[in-house]
Amino acid sequence: MLTPLVKGGTFLLNSPFGPEEIWDRIPVEVQRQILNKKAKFYVIDAIKLAKELGLGARINTIMQTAFFHISDIIPKEKAIAFIKDALNKTYGHKGEKVVEMNYASVDAAISNLYEVHYPAKATGQIKMPPLVPKNAPKFVQYVTAAIIAGKGDTLPVSAMPDDGTFMTGTTQYEKRNIALEIPIWDEELCIQCGICSIVCPHATIRMKIYEPKLLEKAPSTFKSADAKSKQYEGLKYTLQVAPEDCTGCEACVNACPVFGGKDAQGNKTEHQAINMAPQLPLREPEAKNWNFFLSLPDTDPSLYNIETVKGSQLVRPLFEFSGACAGCGETPYIKLASQLFGDRAIIGNATGCSSIYGGNLPTTPYTIRADGRGPAWSNSLFEDNAEFALGIRLAVDKMRENALELVAKLFPGDFESIRNGDQSTQAGIEEQRAKVAKIKEKLTKMRSPDAERLMAMTDYLVKKSVWAFGGDGWAYDIGFGGLDHVLASGRNVNILVLDTEVYSNTGGQMSKSSPMGAVAKFAAAGKPLPKKDLGLMMMSYGNVYVAQVAIGASQNQTVKAFVEAEKYQGPSIIIAYSHCIAHGIDMSHGLDEHKKAVDSGHWLLYRYNPELLAQSKNPLQLDSKAPSIPYTDYALGEVRFRTLMSSMPERSKKLLETAQADAVKRYNYFKQLAAMDYGNIIKK
Repeated sequence: MLTPLVKGGTFLLNSPFGPEEIWDRIPVEVQRQILNKKAKFYVIDAIKLAKELGLGARINTIMQTAFFHISDIIPKEKAIAFIKDALNKTYGHKGEKVVEMNYASVDAAISNLYEVHYPAKATGQIKMPPLVPKNAPKFVQYVTAAIIAGKGDTLPVSAMPDDGTFMTGTTQYEKRNIALEIPIWDEELCIQCGICSIVCPHATIRMKIYEPKLLEKAPSTFKSADAKSKQYEGLKYTLQVAPEDCTGCEACVNACPVFGGKDAQGNKTEHQAINMAPQLPLREPEAKNWNFFLSLPDTDPSLYNIETVKGSQLVRPLFEFSGACAGCGETPYIKLASQLFGDRAIIGNATGCSSIYGGNLPTTPYTIRADGRGPAWSNSLFEDNAEFALGIRLAVDKMRENALELVAKLFPGDFESIRNGDQSTQAGIEEQRAKVAKIKEKLTKMRSPDAERLMAMTDYLVKKSVWAFGGDGWAYDIGFGGLDHVLASGRNVNILVLDTEVYSNTGGQMSKSSPMGAVAKFAAAGKPLPKKDLGLMMMSYGNVYVAQVAIGASQNQTVKAFVEAEKYQGPSIIIAYSHCIAHGIDMSHGLDEHKKAVDSGHWLLYRYNPELLAQSKNPLQLDSKAPSIPYTDYALGEVRFRTLMSSMPERSKKLLETAQADAVKRYNYFKQLAAMDYGNIIKK
């Protein structure tokens, strides 16, 4: 951090430690740098100030003020006046309260900024840890670590993989330690439902069920409880947090359904089965607990049903510790897909937020399970990702076809078993892998061109789950033509739309998914038209599986939709409500917005499964109830709607009234569709 600082320069540190104790809290290497450069050293606790002022984690105004106050680039009085003027221009449309909060942060920054008067020599007892652990692969130690340090431009070209393929699973080595507080498990209150795990955007909360004897070598602070449910009788259960990877977003705490704490007088408190606590004192012991947790074997798959909320969370996520915004609304869906299908998934990812946190350097969040299997991932252009995924599907199908032809030629006795193996369940897929492993073993003893060709294609005899991931800007707008073409093709491609209702990655522009009355770039006066109903359009084909989900409103419905979509042997699309920092919400309560969106009728939960048509059943299952709260209860909790109410109240009122009517009309329309008696319709 101090490498570019000039001699006599100024170093401003945001820290929870005050001027009297900060010197002994920084590494000795940093102390020496400060001494060698004769730097002026200032400290401020910007995060504490921001919380006290109601700004949440937004410290930009505080740090900007502190910078100008100590830098003397322009006179202090002028700098403060310029900052306040800029704040008024930036936040004026969001209301006087927001402006006043930011004004207060300017004044608070100046009064809480302290110069550190340090000694004449380094006295520190703390040493900087290595950028990555010593047990990390060589590539991570020499290439990834250099990029993490901001020195990627010093690497020679020869250090880069010559085929463009990067090692996966490298986020596990980048211990960012960005959380001020982390969740702590109360094993006595916990009902072991798995909700905290499934909603965690960063895969930092995990659960395992295991044999009690494995606790013999556990650290003294490692927690466990008797596993609940009959099938787990005699086993232990642990819910563990990765303290150095957690972002402190609080999604888990706010999703926890269990309240039961009592104070000394026996009165109920807000204490839950999982609660936030300061990270710093917990970092070292919980890191040891996390490492021990990872050493425990994965829960025996025969004990649980992976197609449930709890069962899915007993599977290791193959998408972990991404660099997405703390509390991201998109990543829980990707993580869930990686748990359900990650061992066989091939993903085409449209450019956007999901391609940045999914495959950007320095580290990669897609990883592998113990046997080396995991998702294959590649980024594609914004406009053609659906076609890209279709190309993958066609290639996979052709490779399987060629492999089966060679099996029939070389191993006719195994052909029927290999071709007709039931791969509709995870157990069936693992059984197919065992059959393929025997074929591979036989091939190692054969020397022929056909044997070599089959050896290269044997893995295609095991089911591949092909997905296209992307946001609403891709699916509703720029890539819609391709998406429509792929769904109309009838091929087995699964599409996941991470619907934030705005172009999140490029600055918050309006998309066709943006709802009526919401303010965005290119919709400063609020979007005048309703949101495009992508799901209804795709249901019109009749042979496309369509689901609309919101994980904060219903985890069960979300898991069902993912499982059904992947099992359906045709095109499928899942449209997933994804809260976003661009909505102007408290991201720690982002999942609450899912529930309000559903309760207001803005977002319907449903599943349309064409397979039911063959049984003369209605393919549409409406999983939402009738709107139970006013549309404004949902909309005006978000800045994207509230902004218009502040700047153009009459227009806002009119648009929200129209949106309310649309929500009721949409629900009633879907209710009618879901109530149709297909048995009688088909007979007639």
